[in-house]
Amino acid sequence: MRRAAALGLMVLAALLAGGLLAPKWLLFLIAMSAANGLVSLGIVLMMRGGVVSFGQGLVFAGGGYAAALLSNKLGVSDALLLAGAGGAAAVLLAAPFAPLLARYRGIFFAMLTLALSMVLYGVLMKSEGLGGSDGFNMRRPTLLGFSPSDAWSGYALYALVVTIAVALAVAARVYFDSARGLVALAIRENELRVEYLGASVRRVMALDFVFAAFLGGVGGALAVMALGHIEPQFSYWTTSGEFVFVSILAGHHSVAAVFAASLVLELVRSFSSAYFPNTWQLALGLFLLIVIRFLPQGLGSLFAKLASRAP
Repeated sequence: MRRAAALGLMVLAALLAGGLLAPKWLLFLIAMSAANGLVSLGIVLMMRGGVVSFGQGLVFAGGGYAAALLSNKLGVSDALLLAGAGGAAAVLLAAPFAPLLARYRGIFFAMLTLALSMVLYGVLMKSEGLGGSDGFNMRRPTLLGFSPSDAWSGYALYALVVTIAVALAVAARVYFDSARGLVALAIRENELRVEYLGASVRRVMALDFVFAAFLGGVGGALAVMALGHIEPQFSYWTTSGEFVFVSILAGHHSVAAVFAASLVLELVRSFSSAYFPNTWQLALGLFLLIVIRFLPQGLGSLFAKLASRAP
């Protein structure tokens, strides 16, 4: 735990210092990749137990809409409160389905989560009070009661997003290395043996789904604050597919690899859309094929090898 916390503080200090020199467009890309990386981190958490969620857009949209509605309807402007509210709303949205989903594995789990996400998408599309298909804008948040100037607003939001992302990444690393986190790996290998040893597989899977929902809700709230706009597309299946793409690209060995893969996605999408607007998906697909061919366990396996060689 101490090693993870110390490494997290070093990474955070580097990000905050580097952000002072980075252009605004790069700050925005890193903030978005960190917010989306939290959602993908939730999928990686479930991957460790042998299941993949294709409906993480459910909690991503739930957290985003909760933060935007609290800001616009109730006047809650503090970014920390909005991020926490996004995570709490996602947990409330996902918790009733956790006992049901804990019973399923493989394609059944994936399709059920996808169905839940698409149901929410349909509801949001038909809800005129929530902006319908166009969504609605969100007011600029404050930070601990202070409203930064226009010149510093981008950096302030960037600093908030990377701070929350690093804190949750450290918490995820500690959880992965804990006894309950290691049980998830055992479930993926042989859940029947885990049951014989006295652990409840369904309880572990249900709790992991709820934890993943919290990460997705916080990521959704941070993404909405960075974009300043929310729409039903947050819950669409293509959005969930991007999170799964990042999770597969990263693998389950390294937490840092999840955010690195998310940043790669944002950079490829941004530059390919600017210079090759009709082929950026092709470039991304080719990159994924190369990673699968040479790093079948994801970028995280490379990160883990480097970490094991470090003194």
